[in-house]
Amino acid sequence: MALQIGDKAPDFTLVSSDLSEVSLKDFAGKKVIIHFFPLAFTGVCTTQLCTMRDNFGYYEGQNAQVLGISIDSPFVLAKFKEENNYQFPLLSDFNKEVSQAFGAFYDEFKFNLKGVAKRAAFVIDENQKIIYAEVLENAGELPNFKAIDEVIKSS
Repeated sequence: MALQIGDKAPDFTLVSSDLSEVSLKDFAGKKVIIHFFPLAFTGVCTTQLCTMRDNFGYYEGQNAQVLGISIDSPFVLAKFKEENNYQFPLLSDFNKEVSQAFGAFYDEFKFNLKGVAKRAAFVIDENQKIIYAEVLENAGELPNFKAIDEVIKSS
């Protein structure tokens, strides 16, 4: 079951595309926008993260850190980040623990792929509480970026 507004976000440590460890607790005192995406280099996933890239300055101005998380390896994520000029960390949930903890996980995905992150967006406040949660069942849909922006602005 997906985490809900008001829940404490589970802490995690994942390997980033630059092979460093990144933990949620590293961002205590900041808002964190987590975007789960199924697979790097696919059309909708690229659109999702490019939307965040193109609004990065807005989020920085709101004391918010953007994180992208997928089940891809850190090496695939490094190439994806490089090709799309993402300014925020891409984190590998290769072991599928974080996407499951957030309730953003397909046991079975398209093409008979098993264990893929669902497209989802969470906003976590400075105290590590979830203030926005959206988990999409249809991987072809995008998160509600306007709602995310409104939550960031009003919190």
